[in-house]
Amino acid sequence: MTIEWTSIRFGVEIEYVGGTPDEVELLPGWTMARDELQIDDTGRESGSELQTPPLSWVDREQLSIMLERLQASGAAANWSCGLHVHVDLSAWGAPIVPALIDSAMQMQDALRQLLQMSPHRALFCPPVIEAMRGRFKLEPGPGAVRNAGRPQSHRCGINVAAFYDIGTVEIRYANGSLAYDEVIRTVELCLRFVAAVGAGAGNQLPNDPLPLARRLGAPEAGYPQASEPPRWYRERMWLEDALIPVFAPMIPELVPSGEIHHILPGSEGLIVAIENPEGQLSRFTFRATAEGWEKVV
Repeated sequence: MTIEWTSIRFGVEIEYVGGTPDEVELLPGWTMARDELQIDDTGRESGSELQTPPLSWVDREQLSIMLERLQASGAAANWSCGLHVHVDLSAWGAPIVPALIDSAMQMQDALRQLLQMSPHRALFCPPVIEAMRGRFKLEPGPGAVRNAGRPQSHRCGINVAAFYDIGTVEIRYANGSLAYDEVIRTVELCLRFVAAVGAGAGNQLPNDPLPLARRLGAPEAGYPQASEPPRWYRERMWLEDALIPVFAPMIPELVPSGEIHHILPGSEGLIVAIENPEGQLSRFTFRATAEGWEKVV
């Protein structure tokens, strides 16, 4: 079904650090997710995630207003932030889901490169893979396109599972930005991509950034810039990746069906945060002994 891209509704999740989230005046329908904190350059939790209501292209000036208010509060987007665009699929419904899976496998690399995704954000934007397509054919539903093993990575860069939660596809590749021109270019690209898939052209999209933009009629540049995280953050992630296989076997006993969310050093040992299927975090402290890791009571 051919739908003009400017007529498709969308939503944006804007991650940022700093500022005074509780003091930012919100437009009607906008929300400030105070539990969605980012990491500032000192390693402390900071900022929030500003979420739009469902918007139409004619409502895009609201983005400009709210981005200006965020910046006036002292907020900024740093290396820890992302920009997530939700595109409404209600015009097509469930039949577009397999087409999105196929299209993601066809050109997700090009979309990621066009949006200049910082490499350290790959944990939050894993690819759609052949196994997901196979699972979906056998049993359509969100479980088929969800990663397991770590909550930060359960949503793919092209997150088709969002259809079963809120009727959208979520495109997560863009780096964080509070610049209106960068944000609105990202929104336009995502809308044009979904419109092309909905019109049946998804399998014809090239897996090459500039040809992809030209085929879609989207901007070829001007998206949020990539940024390098500090050395301490990269070292933290290397250590976390090394420790996850050590603690993973202990997780089912601590939190049934839980997954490791993060591991951080603490004054008494390592703090292992585990997320249950409902999204609630439990934290356990472990210290090293001659016999192995011991849970601190």
